[in-house]
Amino acid sequence: MIKLTQYNKRALSGGIIASFVIGLGAYFLGNISGYEAKELIKTSLPGTNTLCNTIVLASATILALLLTLLSVSSSTKSKLTAEHYKHVLLIAKIDTVVFVAAMIVFQLLNIPITEADNVPTSWYSTFYYLSLALSAILSGGLISVVLMLYNAVSSIIKIVGLGMDDHPLLFKEEHQENKENQEQK
Repeated sequence: MIKLTQYNKRALSGGIIASFVIGLGAYFLGNISGYEAKELIKTSLPGTNTLCNTIVLASATILALLLTLLSVSSSTKSKLTAEHYKHVLLIAKIDTVVFVAAMIVFQLLNIPITEADNVPTSWYSTFYYLSLALSAILSGGLISVVLMLYNAVSSIIKIVGLGMDDHPLLFKEEHQENKENQEQK
């Protein structure tokens, strides 16, 4: 199981709240008929495809930025704890999941369902709500990743740029000695 820090819990909560708020828009539309859903799919699909493309591009960019973050982290005079690198690893994992999910959703939404003649009309409303839900989840996932990245970057700025000596992610000799003493017992 992944151990979440206070910062990660806040970032994930922010993403969940964002998904919920975005999803409320679909709820407030009310119950729509199959024909209405078919028309709404035709008008909303280009925007949803653009959203998926944007999330894919942002996720790939964030993965590249994580390499830069690791470079700065390892080249600093201050030694960082393993917890910092675990944060970066968690960001990379969640970002990769968001990247793959956005690619899959993009491919699924490019199936020309509104052009098919043998699809029951009732399926359109299900497909429409499903596309809205997936968009909300993907958006919330990307928001979580960005918030987690912000936490990691702000920690590095505080340690490297501002020279904070008492940051929790800063490795301290006395912590290492206490850890070794506990392992010996």
